[in-house]
Amino acid sequence: MINNKEQRLRITEIFYSLQGETSLMGLPTVFIRLTGCPLRCHYCDTAYAFSGGKPCLIDDIVKEVSQYHTKHITVTGGEPLAQPNCLVLLSRLCDLDYTVSLETSGALSVARVDPRVIKIIDVKTPASGEVKKNDWSNFDHLNQHDEIKFVICDYDDYCWSKTILDDYNLRDKAVLFSPSCEQLPAQKLADWILADQLPVRMQIQLHKYLWGNVKGK
Repeated sequence: MINNKEQRLRITEIFYSLQGETSLMGLPTVFIRLTGCPLRCHYCDTAYAFSGGKPCLIDDIVKEVSQYHTKHITVTGGEPLAQPNCLVLLSRLCDLDYTVSLETSGALSVARVDPRVIKIIDVKTPASGEVKKNDWSNFDHLNQHDEIKFVICDYDDYCWSKTILDDYNLRDKAVLFSPSCEQLPAQKLADWILADQLPVRMQIQLHKYLWGNVKGK
């Protein structure tokens, strides 16, 4: 078990909000946003996390998280796995009996992520501009509680995503289809899913519905 309390991570922000996505939507959650990302998706709404941040000891991160009365923690970015010590943090939080989810682009390997962590793998569609970065071997490391997300920008993205479902036998997995907020009306995506009777979860970003595109929400 990885457990080195002296290691550091560069952190953009730690905040408390409602989980806005995934099957945990609506639950009070502490978000730990790590700094840095090797991708530049066209629709990215957290570009402020690409650089900057501050180095923090994992002990200090855990101490700050403990202020909040919730067992739900999401580690996000940027791309959190771009910092190898993210693996240390994930295991530490699981050891403390938190329900931990990891939001990752799917561009970096999840093979070494603690199996107790709920992995949310964001498959990059063609319209994201980063489709070539997908590490398809990540599907080999899915556990029963993990989820696969597609952010869909247009009808071509939707058709491509359906093809991926079949090519990688994902129809029996927990799959999320989410409209890109600025590009695709949610109702259109809902209509397409219903017309094709897809076994996916349609989701919108609850936090943006409640507060808009506000940092720290």
